[in-house]
Amino acid sequence: MNRNADLNQDQEHATNNSPRLVWDLGSAYDFFISLEVLYQPVQYGLRASWAAGVRSRLPAAERKFMEEIADFFHLPAHWIYGLPQPKDATAVLWSLRQIPPEQRLLNILLEPKLPQDVQALYQRVFERNQWEEADLEALKAATKEWQLPNRHKTLSKILDWLTHPAEYGELIYAVMQAYYQSFFAEEEKRIAPVLQTALERAKELAVDLSFYDLLEVLSQGLHFDHPFESPELVLAPSYWITPLVYFGYTPEKNHLLVFGARPPDASVIPGEQVPDALLRGLKALADPTRLRIMRYLAAEPLMPAELARRLRLRAPTVIHHLKELRLAGLVHITLMPDEEKRYAPRKEAIDALYSLFMEFLEDGVDSSKKA
Repeated sequence: MNRNADLNQDQEHATNNSPRLVWDLGSAYDFFISLEVLYQPVQYGLRASWAAGVRSRLPAAERKFMEEIADFFHLPAHWIYGLPQPKDATAVLWSLRQIPPEQRLLNILLEPKLPQDVQALYQRVFERNQWEEADLEALKAATKEWQLPNRHKTLSKILDWLTHPAEYGELIYAVMQAYYQSFFAEEEKRIAPVLQTALERAKELAVDLSFYDLLEVLSQGLHFDHPFESPELVLAPSYWITPLVYFGYTPEKNHLLVFGARPPDASVIPGEQVPDALLRGLKALADPTRLRIMRYLAAEPLMPAELARRLRLRAPTVIHHLKELRLAGLVHITLMPDEEKRYAPRKEAIDALYSLFMEFLEDGVDSSKKA
């Protein structure tokens, strides 16, 4: 692992109940996350028309391939963690070139958190260079918990890719190269200083906060109600994922958490005057059902099923509204060992939203006076 001394600096406030903190930094995380956001903009609260405009910059063949894999595209954090410094987009492209085309797909797909039976199935199909209906049925059974919009079609595509590894390995590199040249080269210059500042701030917070309080601040509302089993936790900032997080593993199967690092007064869209945090917060609170949810949560923390009973709504509807509140950073979420989630209002975020709104209005007044 080629990490410099600064990034490998451990935080020595680990206790018997918490892992040692290891810091990582690199725009390579955002290189992949931004691609996912651009192809699933609604899920991240991004304006769909702007995302479509960025996607249109890709050549037709590469754009078509990305559209095919968008439902299954994910952050290969385990692979990014092993990149050479400075872990930027250039390092991504260089490292992909070092991998034989037929091996690129497996290198990205076989992430540590993937179930062992799925990894074994991928490997078998790759080695046989063909797949049968039994393989598809086995993959469906092994991935029944995955949320895929068109399960049969998407999983069939994955198996097709594995039987044409060299062809799709070349396409993966072509997509990454085209995306870098058409958009991310400039975007990287914009976000790199922000990531560095966010890492330094996180390290400062780690000195004063307990392990779980630190995670709650960096994740903007997630509280882990169970111990971490690995001896290390890698923390890496991301501009594009804000306010959400990505939770994965390193190649050594230590936990890895990519946390949102975009400032409240900034936006994903370059030059946008309305900050993302302000727009998402006001949008979330403009819905009467979400206001009722916040009022119930203000009285006591509740799980989605409990909220559904009180609101007399279907559970999926309540979960949709909770996702919108989470995207706005307005709720605390306690993650319990049984994978249940308990929600509570994030009052400090509500106060911050009001302050951000007032700052936005005051900036407009100052601008009009100068005009």
